[in-house]
Amino acid sequence: MPGEWGHVSPGFAGLWCRCPRCGQGRLYRGLLSVAAVCAVCGLDLSAQDSGDGPAVFVILLVGAVAVLLAIVVELAFAPAVWVHLVYQVPVILGLSVLLLRPFKALLIALQYRHRTAGFE
Repeated sequence: MPGEWGHVSPGFAGLWCRCPRCGQGRLYRGLLSVAAVCAVCGLDLSAQDSGDGPAVFVILLVGAVAVLLAIVVELAFAPAVWVHLVYQVPVILGLSVLLLRPFKALLIALQYRHRTAGFE
């Protein structure tokens, strides 16, 4: 839960995609575009770039879930290969989009907490 500015938990800011300083302003102005400044506290977010870190974590997590799901479905039902495509494509795409925003927000909040990547 957010407290005074500068004492927002990175987990809170990441999960709710909020400003890492105040915990109230929205971090994104679109699907994955980081806002230039926080509308609440005025924190400059224009130089923030989380790089490929969040994508790597999402790929590893979603890949593990997809493989485990495929194994369970294969052992339980032994469906045709096309059946795996029917349920796997929406699961993989959905989880990827769902998880990428909070993982990116978490990394930006951690950069703010440790004063790296343009947060001075």
